[in-house]
Amino acid sequence: MVWLRDCGERAVGLLAGMALVLTACTPGGSGDREPESREAQYRRVIEDPHPRPADVIEMAGAPDGVARADDDSLLLTYEADNVEDDEGPAATAWRIVGSDGRTVAEHAEHANAEDVPPAFKGMRGGFVRVPQEAAEGAWTLDVQGRRHRAVLTETPLHARPGDVLLNESEPSLVYRPATRTVAPPAGVPDDAVRLAVDERGTVWSLDQPLTEDPQRVVWQRDVRTLGSVAVPGPYTGGVLAARGGAAALSLVRGGGVRGLLMTTDDGAHWRTVLAGGIAWKELGHDPEALVLELLTDGRLLVGEEGGRYWLAADRTNSAFRELRTPARFTSFTVEGTILYGIADATTSTYDLVKGEGLWTSRDGGREWRRYEQGE
Repeated sequence: MVWLRDCGERAVGLLAGMALVLTACTPGGSGDREPESREAQYRRVIEDPHPRPADVIEMAGAPDGVARADDDSLLLTYEADNVEDDEGPAATAWRIVGSDGRTVAEHAEHANAEDVPPAFKGMRGGFVRVPQEAAEGAWTLDVQGRRHRAVLTETPLHARPGDVLLNESEPSLVYRPATRTVAPPAGVPDDAVRLAVDERGTVWSLDQPLTEDPQRVVWQRDVRTLGSVAVPGPYTGGVLAARGGAAALSLVRGGGVRGLLMTTDDGAHWRTVLAGGIAWKELGHDPEALVLELLTDGRLLVGEEGGRYWLAADRTNSAFRELRTPARFTSFTVEGTILYGIADATTSTYDLVKGEGLWTSRDGGREWRRYEQGE
C-alpha cells in the first residue's frame, strides 16, 4: 500500500509539473516573450533583403503617393526610410487596388535611404513609372500589376492628346501610352523653366528670357505657337498647371506666392487673381511647395504642403473657399474630381502621427473619409 501511495503521489507531481510547462508555453503564460516593439519591427523590415509588401506598408503607415488609372484602379506607393540617418537601409513598396477595393498586385524592395523612392503617374490602362534619370530605363504597370518595358528615347515627341507629362523640369519627359515611349517634348523653348501638358496635347511653358524682358507663358500645339502672355510685374512665375483649356501660374514676390495668372478659355483672356478669398500670406513659406491642381470640372485647387488649402467655387475660379481637413496633410493630389490628402510625418519616424493615412473626398473637401480597402 505504501508503494502504491508513493507512485500515486509521484504521478500527481509529474502531472502538475507538466501543467506548469504547458502553462508557460501557452499564450498569456508567464513564459511568453515580450511583444516586439514597433521600432524593432521597423528595423527588421528595412534591413530585410526581401521584405514583404504587407510589412513595408504596415511600417510606412501612410502612402507617400497615389495615382489612379482610367478604370479607377489606384496605385499606392510606400516608403519605410532609415529613421536614424539619411543613409542606410530602407524599403519601398507599391500596391494596386482595384475599383472594388481589393488588392490586385503588390511588390516590395529593399532600398537605400538616399535613393529617390519610386513614383508613378496614372494613365489609360495602368501606371507609368517616373524615371529620375535615363540609366533607370522606363517601364509601366498595367492594372493587373504586370510590368511592361517602355522605350526611352532622346528623340523629341510632338505632344498629342493622351500624352502624360512625367517631369516638368530636367529631364522634361512625356509618355505616350499608344507606343509605350518616353521622350522629351518637341518644340519646347530653350529658355523654358516650367512645363505643363494638358490632356489635349497643348504644351504650356513658362519661359525665362536671357534678356531683361519679363517672363512669358507660351502655349503651343503640334509645335505651332498659339499665343503668349507676359508675367505681370513685379511678380515672377512659379508653379504651372493646365487642364481642359484652363491654365494657372502662381505669382511669386518677396519669397512667397502672392496670386495667380490664369485663363479659362484656352488663353484668349488672362486675368490676375490677387484675392478671391485666399490668404496669400499663408503661402509664403516655400513657393516650390505650392500645390496647384486643376480638377476635371475646371475648378482650381491652391494650397501648400503641410498647410492650408483653398478650392474654387466653380470653373470661373474667381472665388475660393478654404478646405477643412481632418488632419494635417503633408501632400495633396487631385485625380479627376476626387481629392486625396496624405497625413504623415515630415521626417521618418517609428511612430504614427495623428490621423496618419490616406484621406479622400468626393464632394470638394466638405466631407473626408480615411481610405480603407474594401470601402
